[in-house]
Amino acid sequence: MNTPLKRPPIGAIFYFGLMFSLGLYFTFASVQGDFGLFRRIQIESEADALRAEKARFLAEVASLENKTKRLSDTYLDLDLLDQQARDILGLIRSDEIALN
Repeated sequence: MNTPLKRPPIGAIFYFGLMFSLGLYFTFASVQGDFGLFRRIQIESEADALRAEKARFLAEVASLENKTKRLSDTYLDLDLLDQQARDILGLIRSDEIALN
């Protein structure tokens, strides 16, 4: 007694095909989309780079604030003043010899 094979109903095939397609779409969107995994990694790396740049700028600002304080009227660092006069104005002392 052979029973003939029944074909699956076309509705079930269509339903599972649609669900499979939607699953693929949402999987692709969660990885490649605007709010996906790759975009998140890119944003985190940009944030790390900006944090490092911020730290570098804060160190530079602290250095400039220190130099400004050392050249202020209330506190004068003669060595820094001498260095700035040499670098910016090109001055030398009378007991020095300038080589070009």
